[in-house]
Amino acid sequence: MSNPLSDMELPDVIFAIGTNMTECHPVAATRLKKAISRGAKMIVADPRVTRLAKMADVHLQIRVGSDVALLLAMAHVIAREGLLDTGFIAKRTSGSETFLEHVKEFTPEWAAPICEVPAADIEQAAIWFGKGAPSAIYYTLGITEHICGDDNVQSLCNLALMTGNLGLEGGGINPMRGQNNIQGAGDCGAVPANFPGFQPCADETFAKKFSEAYGTEIDPQKGITKVTALNNCGKDGPGGIHAMLIDGENTLVTDPDRKHCEHALRSLDHPVLIDIFMTETAELADVVFPATAFGETDGVQTNTERRVQRLRAAAPPVGEAKPDWWIIAEIAKRMGNRQFDHFASAKDVFNELCSLSPIYAGLDWDRIAKGEYHWPVPDKKHPGTPRLHEKEFKNGRGLFKVIGYRDPAEVIDDAYPVWLTTGRRLQAYHSRTQTGRSAGIDYLLSEETLEIHPADAEQWGIGDGETVKMSSRRGSIEIKARLTDRSPQGTVFASFSFASVPVNVLTGSGYDPVTETAELKVCPVKIERP
Repeated sequence: MSNPLSDMELPDVIFAIGTNMTECHPVAATRLKKAISRGAKMIVADPRVTRLAKMADVHLQIRVGSDVALLLAMAHVIAREGLLDTGFIAKRTSGSETFLEHVKEFTPEWAAPICEVPAADIEQAAIWFGKGAPSAIYYTLGITEHICGDDNVQSLCNLALMTGNLGLEGGGINPMRGQNNIQGAGDCGAVPANFPGFQPCADETFAKKFSEAYGTEIDPQKGITKVTALNNCGKDGPGGIHAMLIDGENTLVTDPDRKHCEHALRSLDHPVLIDIFMTETAELADVVFPATAFGETDGVQTNTERRVQRLRAAAPPVGEAKPDWWIIAEIAKRMGNRQFDHFASAKDVFNELCSLSPIYAGLDWDRIAKGEYHWPVPDKKHPGTPRLHEKEFKNGRGLFKVIGYRDPAEVIDDAYPVWLTTGRRLQAYHSRTQTGRSAGIDYLLSEETLEIHPADAEQWGIGDGETVKMSSRRGSIEIKARLTDRSPQGTVFASFSFASVPVNVLTGSGYDPVTETAELKVCPVKIERP
């Protein structure tokens, strides 16, 4: 997030797009409710009528996968109506002339049939956002899990740049992270393009820096994503992967195209898992190392607002469970890597991160004891940075990007005439590895259902609670129908949380070419009685 969570109470206008925040981030969403109660306007762009959408002043019930068309049209209106922050654009951005010329052709009337939203609603939303003082953007996986996920994010950046809503109290572009410590994992280099601290792997300077720090030669090149890794499982020759360590992820349930994923994992000579429970993915492993849960672990997490926080063990580990860092270090040492010898505690691991990452350079294990610092913290005297971009952009100027609209990887047709979109439910966290073991949670949500609009159900001859067969180009599953107008006609919704209803058998039609993120939010399907 560019802004702290406390800023969520301060916007004049809230633009929430691709986020079901009241179910996926219910605690953070209370701050938006406070903003609304004091008079803030809220625009929600979501195909479904979520709880958040019901609170909106304008609900843009867009067709799945049409976000770029909506955002281009909003940019068109903001420019046409003279709602640009010309001072901010002149002083702090580049590429505005080309961008503003580009958006002239993308009118609300052009976007309306693509988005399936009235042009007047698009226009109203754009004018409110452009006039907001400030306006804040909030988004989650509904923006990124598309083949155009990078385009979606860049389009949101364009809106913020043209209206000067960066570096302001109550403004900003704010991605709400999908799981705890997703931000911290990226900070530590758990992304293929970057070393810790978002230092590019392909840069020779950083490759040399980390080669020296880690005592091994590292080529200056971007690493592979999980998509590539799974594609290469079991293959001979250069790039072939025969062993894999999966730490804390139930890949078989959460990844797209489950049949491909399972085939890849079964092709490995030696799959190894680290987890706190015996998950569906762990069942495929040769070795499973039991990890300590968060309440049994000393460590560090960095949350969605870049706040660096200490974890303190509140209970002793169960059985042979060990912290993840200890398991990884021991594997490395027993493979002959002596660089891990100096890790005797989580403190040692974190302090090494601080020594190598400029955004953590001013922190150490003791300084983060109270969890008061947001990175970047470049030196020991620095107070932290709750709000990014207040005076300048680190890389110079904010760059406008010229983005065009493109359809999803697969679109509906006669064979697969219904849009499926996936997501989460309040009661079932992610793959239910944890919440699925709670009797109380199971009482609240014991099974997955498919949201079908009553008009569609009537046309298809499907009754509420009836089991239906849902198929895509990759496979079929059976699932109970739930008749509700939360999902629009022509679109159905299910979460991916239940292994007993493996929705991700169906998904996986394409990947973003920049990030290789799967298009989990758009999947053409057909619905029929089994």
